Amino acid sequence: MKSGLSPDRPLFSVIIPLEHHRGQWEQSWLGWTSQTADRSLYEIILVVPPDFTARAELKALAGDAARLEFADCVHDIGLCAVGAARASGRYLFFTEAHCWPEPDVIALCIRAIDDHPDWAGFSCRSVPICHNRLSEAEAAMYQADIEFGMKQHPWRKVLDQCFVTRRDAYWECGGLRQELGHFAEWVLAAGYSARGYAIGYLEEARFHHYYVGRVGELKTFTLDFVQGEIRYLSDDRRDPGSELLEIPREWSEMDDFDRPLALHALKALLCDGGWRRPGEKLRAVWRWIEPALLGDLHLRLAALLAVAHARSMLTALLLVGSSSAVAHWLKRYIASLIRLQRLVCIHDVRGRAGPAQRLLGDHVLARIGFHGLEVAAGHTFRWSEPEAAVRIRGVAGRNMVCIRSPALRAPLAKIGAQFYLDGARVDPAAIEIGRDRYTLSLDLPRSGIAILAWACPVLIGVGDVRRLGLSVVGIEVAPELT
Repeated sequence: MKSGLSPDRPLFSVIIPLEHHRGQWEQSWLGWTSQTADRSLYEIILVVPPDFTARAELKALAGDAARLEFADCVHDIGLCAVGAARASGRYLFFTEAHCWPEPDVIALCIRAIDDHPDWAGFSCRSVPICHNRLSEAEAAMYQADIEFGMKQHPWRKVLDQCFVTRRDAYWECGGLRQELGHFAEWVLAAGYSARGYAIGYLEEARFHHYYVGRVGELKTFTLDFVQGEIRYLSDDRRDPGSELLEIPREWSEMDDFDRPLALHALKALLCDGGWRRPGEKLRAVWRWIEPALLGDLHLRLAALLAVAHARSMLTALLLVGSSSAVAHWLKRYIASLIRLQRLVCIHDVRGRAGPAQRLLGDHVLARIGFHGLEVAAGHTFRWSEPEAAVRIRGVAGRNMVCIRSPALRAPLAKIGAQFYLDGARVDPAAIEIGRDRYTLSLDLPRSGIAILAWACPVLIGVGDVRRLGLSVVGIEVAPELT
């Protein structure tokens, strides 16, 4: 063995959180104590949550063969983080209490370290253990996702069922963050990739993973993942790897249902829409009245109904349906459940800035009434609708707000755009119209946050069915110098 084992510490620290053990923790323990490798090569750390009820049995079974580390947290990701902080091995070996290794896993891992010095970590193979029809469908769904991650996805290689990593690389990449739940696995994997660390897949090292086959636990797991995902996006962290994480559609569209923004866009339309033909103005009113009155309520209700329908179909098919039908409706149920949970979580954090909202600059916290990014005449910009609103952040008092707007439809002075700050029309004397920008001198409230809205005549492009307003490259806010 060429793995550089130090005589005063083990090569591996096997970290087993005893949360969500599904009654399998004894089987897991037996798997680790039956390894063919020399026992001095690895330590076993059992991280015990405060609600673990079998402490006496655990101490009797483990004896002096494991370290018991007691933690205040109850989430298995948090327990893993505690175990990693207290581990002494050169390599950290994360697993779960409802998983158990085959006897040659440690020996195979030692060989992999010697054979692949370029690997900063690697995941092992997960072999499903099923005991009812739902667990079979659950295993098929998750195993397909695991196989995709391990063999096809460019970086999603961290599998907390059986993940081995160099200790130094783990800490450099930020470790497992308890507040992110199981989304922490994706964040950690992205961190490894962004820093140039390779994660391998050791398919010959096999772990048995027990699938519980209960709808309630599936619901709890997806909610945990989604809450971590939305919390991460809300925190707007710019860690290496954050750019690799896919932004869910529900997050990138969240501003489209921001009630205050929609209400201010509607007010701008109603106050200064004299240039609109009656039919055109009525259509514009209908465009804004639904988000202004309901926000995302109709989306959440539709998602709730989709979940209820999928759940009822799944329940019925578990009794009388085919395996393929059960598998199909389980996927439908999980997909609809994730959408509902995302919408609910986003609704709870609405108003906080995140990467998806900073499409027009760091001082724009949210926006409504904008089309997608495009390039024309050498400019990268977004068309607004004829009515639009942005939530901006500056400092309390007088600020200069610069809306960079290339004159793609007409000279800016001829467009006739009218601006409103928190519902009050901005004095034309406070607006300087340049060749490619509007510069507004505005008084922001004590919080430094306000809603800026505008309305202008409709532009209909050639072969373009969209309602267009201003072309916007970005919006900058800075204190006005006196």
